[in-house]
Amino acid sequence: MKSSGLQLNNWLRNQMEIPRFRKAFEEEDIKARLALRIAEIRRRKGISQSRLARKLHTTQQVISDIETFKHPNLTLLTLQRIAEALGARLVVDIR
Repeated sequence: MKSSGLQLNNWLRNQMEIPRFRKAFEEEDIKARLALRIAEIRRRKGISQSRLARKLHTTQQVISDIETFKHPNLTLLTLQRIAEALGARLVVDIR
């Protein structure tokens, strides 16, 4: 019997051959990776969501939404402000 992880990998591999699915997956993957990276850096630096929110003149709920990729529209300007507030550097690359 195959493990459920292998079944999921096989299913995902098949779905990625569908152009519309691949595009949607890649768009969500970018958002998820950014959200996780922001949360990771914030925690590593010992900054609470509330403190980061104060630095950005927003609410803790907005930071939570960003970190759980529920925020509907993260702009490059917002990402730059988050990076600065975390003492990090935003790097954008097109390949």
